[in-house]
Amino acid sequence: MLIIPIKEGENIDRALKRFKRKFDKTGVKRQLQTRKQFTKPSVERRAQIQKAQYIQTLRDAEDI
Repeated sequence: MLIIPIKEGENIDRALKRFKRKFDKTGVKRQLQTRKQFTKPSVERRAQIQKAQYIQTLRDAEDI
């Protein structure tokens, strides 16, 4: 469970923003999405390779 201490006189919107940021860093939402639907290991591997290729093309374009 996430606990966000609110400081004296702190705006509730700012505290909510800190909570959302901390929640995103935990990765709970991403984990729930991956568990929602099964993907074959070969499909996961292919997606990982495609992502690596995309990042590599971005880095190559940056070097030019």
